[in-house]
Amino acid sequence: MSVVGIDTGIELGTASAAPDDISRRLEAMPGTSYVWRLVILLSLGGCFEIYDLFLTGYIAPGLNRSGLLTTTTHAFFGFSGIGAFVAATFAGLFVGTFFLGFLADRFGRRAIFTYALLGYTTASVIMACQTSSEGLLFWRFLAGIGIGVEVITIDAYITELVPSRMRGRAFAVNQSIMFIAVPVVAALAWWLVPLSPFGVDGWRWVVLIGAAASMIVWVLRLFLPESPLWLARHGRSAEAYRILAALEAAGGNTAAMRPVPSSARTVTHSATNVGFADLFRPPYLSLVILFMVFNLCQAFGFYGFANWVPTLLVEKGINVTKSLQYAFIVAFAYPIAPLLASSFADKFERRWIIAGACVAIIVFGMAFAQLTEPVLLIICGVLLTACNTTMSYAYHAYQTEVFPTQIRARASGLVYSMSRLSATFSGFIVAYMLKEAGVTGVFGLITAAMLIVVIAMALFGPNVRGKPLDVV
Repeated sequence: MSVVGIDTGIELGTASAAPDDISRRLEAMPGTSYVWRLVILLSLGGCFEIYDLFLTGYIAPGLNRSGLLTTTTHAFFGFSGIGAFVAATFAGLFVGTFFLGFLADRFGRRAIFTYALLGYTTASVIMACQTSSEGLLFWRFLAGIGIGVEVITIDAYITELVPSRMRGRAFAVNQSIMFIAVPVVAALAWWLVPLSPFGVDGWRWVVLIGAAASMIVWVLRLFLPESPLWLARHGRSAEAYRILAALEAAGGNTAAMRPVPSSARTVTHSATNVGFADLFRPPYLSLVILFMVFNLCQAFGFYGFANWVPTLLVEKGINVTKSLQYAFIVAFAYPIAPLLASSFADKFERRWIIAGACVAIIVFGMAFAQLTEPVLLIICGVLLTACNTTMSYAYHAYQTEVFPTQIRARASGLVYSMSRLSATFSGFIVAYMLKEAGVTGVFGLITAAMLIVVIAMALFGPNVRGKPLDVV
């Protein structure tokens, strides 16, 4: 059996050679407008995932105001507090990433990208109709499962469509576009949460607006091809070459004639038969341990601030309306910061970008804890957010490109699930620290977590810059 490389005249001796040939050609492919258009389309779909994820913090004052949940509880695992709502979100995310990451590897990036979004949108709509804390938390948990599946699918999707030399920029742009949802949800919360339009709590409107808008993904799906690498790894080489030909044609059909970068020539067939069990043996075991530790800690830095911004401001003596207004201003850093970071995204190793961002999170976090002047709080909040989003785009690229195509979504889901597990308990831990030690205690916790990340990345992070996929 032979497979002919469409539009190239290259004949491969066996079908098993197709994935490596496609990997080499993707690596040599120029960064065309078509490739960037695919990144943008995937990112627009991811906007709804980010919207749904970040409304956790922005509707918290509204949940408290409506009497469904309280800010803090007497018990550590209090299921009537905001911490429980945060925990339900991330418990769902843990289930989605840890147990269901295999779906994108089995059924394809394109299909799961669509149906995961539909699942968590449905759960969010039902959640918005709940009148008890138990019902609210249950449906939030189910929505979190869908979000968890979606986020790792988008990461794998982008990783497999973009050459390594521009992958950092692609993820920075991806995060920038997706994070546009943050100021949108912040603005809607600032406007609606203090109100009850038509007798319906404002926080419910915030949830329903995002769910209604997410149906645009059905339109986006029409313009997205399946990952050619995924197709090739599943024996569908003819389809893979057709999509690859379209990608190359968008670059003037010059990609196939360009010399393959020397690093790309190191691609071997070693990744062809990699299974999930291989993640727990060398050479992947050390990567799994590293990224599990990283994700356990980074969630405290990112979500310890992101999900608690309005609440932290209220604890510093700022009223609910003003806290939502300040949080809205801070939210503008989410889409802007990754766009600025794209200028250096591929100039440094991912591990050093992550470590540098974490050091800055420590500095600006402790400053935020000590300040009381609104202008200075906003400035520190913006800088904290910028550092968090820089860390975010870097590790989303990092933890997908180090694993082989056949199990990329499941492997990244495995390690990423640790951040979801961490964030599940961080909701209770942050609430406890806020009650016992105030805002300073919260940022002391974040500092300790970020120091572990810096040490782990500096000592054990692998170099990935310029390396093609399926090479560890």
